[in-house]
Amino acid sequence: MATPTRPPIAPPLGSLAPSATPLPAALQPSDDQIVVLYVILAFAVVIFGFWNVPGVRNCINPLKLFTIGWHELCHITAAILSGGRILKITIDPNVGGATIVEGGRPLFILSSGYIGSTLIGALFTLAGWDILVAKVMSFVLGIGLIMPLALVRDKLTILLTILYEALLIGFWFVDHGEALRWYCLFVGVMNILFVIWDVADDRFFHKANDSDATQFAILYPRIGPHLWATFWIVFQLGVLAAFSVLGIMVFKLSDAEMTAQAASFLPT
Repeated sequence: MATPTRPPIAPPLGSLAPSATPLPAALQPSDDQIVVLYVILAFAVVIFGFWNVPGVRNCINPLKLFTIGWHELCHITAAILSGGRILKITIDPNVGGATIVEGGRPLFILSSGYIGSTLIGALFTLAGWDILVAKVMSFVLGIGLIMPLALVRDKLTILLTILYEALLIGFWFVDHGEALRWYCLFVGVMNILFVIWDVADDRFFHKANDSDATQFAILYPRIGPHLWATFWIVFQLGVLAAFSVLGIMVFKLSDAEMTAQAASFLPT
């Protein structure tokens, strides 16, 4: 019997290519979680429009006051902790916020604003992944919407605050708080990306109170405000991405399980 001289047929090249490594189960988003990711992107676009379009921007004054107020509260807390003295506080939806401080540690005080906005925004963002978390965070929002009114006397803003509080209460009765997820997620995106709106106010409206990015450039003149803004935007986007991954990993309940869990906490 003759020895065959023809080499064996090689397998198709495709079979030799390494197969794609699947994501670990914990990182694979469910269909509902994919929706949350798309909603985060949509909210970022919507907020940018509402924050910067004249006339329309007044419609979100209560939420802006909550965002600006928390930002300034972080400055105030850092100033007190570092031995500074508060001289003046401004919280206004149109001209922005400002905390005038004497003494303290300038870098610590200035950094606390964007860091504080990012952290509270991250917590509200987690509420978008779970109804129970949204219910808990709604109490923070309910109190936070009222507190800035101590410094604001604008009648339209007061009326809108009552409306936003009424919506917050009403959403408790929609599918055991399902609607609260999106309300809190909207607030979370507004806070966690505050540096974008802050810089946009500087760029488009030349507001009386400078953005923190401009203040950083004054504190460290060798680095321009656009570089400071870029640094903080990257920081906040990184935190948003990290907490989105955390939401995907931690909140794995189905819609029915999540609703049942939420119904057991202060049922409506």
